[in-house]
Amino acid sequence: MIEELRNLPAPAKLNLFLHVTGRRNDGYHLLETVFDLIDVGDRLTLRVRNDGALIRRDSLPGVTPEQDLTVRAARLLAEETGCRLGVDIAIDKRIPMGAGLGGGSSDAATMLLGLNRLWDLRLTRRQLMRFALRLGADVPFFVFGRTAYATGIGEKLQALPLPPATYVVVAPPVPVSTAVVFSSTGLTRDTKPLTISGLSRESSARRGRNDLEPVVCAAYPAVASALAALKSAARQAGLNADSARMTGSGSCVFLPVPDESVATSIQQDLSRRRNGSAETVGEVFVARSLARHPLSDWAFVPGA
Repeated sequence: MIEELRNLPAPAKLNLFLHVTGRRNDGYHLLETVFDLIDVGDRLTLRVRNDGALIRRDSLPGVTPEQDLTVRAARLLAEETGCRLGVDIAIDKRIPMGAGLGGGSSDAATMLLGLNRLWDLRLTRRQLMRFALRLGADVPFFVFGRTAYATGIGEKLQALPLPPATYVVVAPPVPVSTAVVFSSTGLTRDTKPLTISGLSRESSARRGRNDLEPVVCAAYPAVASALAALKSAARQAGLNADSARMTGSGSCVFLPVPDESVATSIQQDLSRRRNGSAETVGEVFVARSLARHPLSDWAFVPGA
């Protein structure tokens, strides 16, 4: 029996665009987006317990066990499968909270995939995705584990193979509340969906937008400043400034770039602005797309 799984990756995501196309009677918003995994993320270490306890060793300030998605994911699996084992959870947290990068959702998905192996549950991807949806609208995507076109509340996923991509990402030093953004009276909720047939990364970046971006930029000046700086850097590099946009409902903004050298040049330019002037854009890093989640194969495949 496996006793410990160390440094399990929980990759972040970018929304290449994010359209709010309506609202359900239960209050959930209907969305259209393309999710892309990137090679930046958290790391989880899981150690089996024989007493059934579910313990997070490095709790986040202000987050109770009832709110912690990783603990909730473990509890859900234990309850639904009847497993009497427990787990010690340690997370090397690298994805900033409230950034629109899906950190909490990715951690929860990695918990589901990791416990599937640690507790030898032999659950299929379809089963894990059903559990994932009960934890949050973004969690199924991380279990799905591939670049995806998503509709519904984000849970209806269609694989969308795209060429490898490089991004410059700016993380302003402010968390954004998803609930506050989606409850804003200034949010438009009637964007006409795109036609997905033949959609490419380039066309999605050109034709799409993030409908939450104006609301967040109006409420959080640091996000507006970071986005303006990234657009300026794009123009100086001869790139389309309109391809710079916010991801998800959080504070991070990103820019697709043609190669690593351009990415490094823009990163250095924005970092100099952060360190050498009154303008603070936040942490600047380069990220690359991931074709598949690193733990994608940890879902059970019957007959394999």
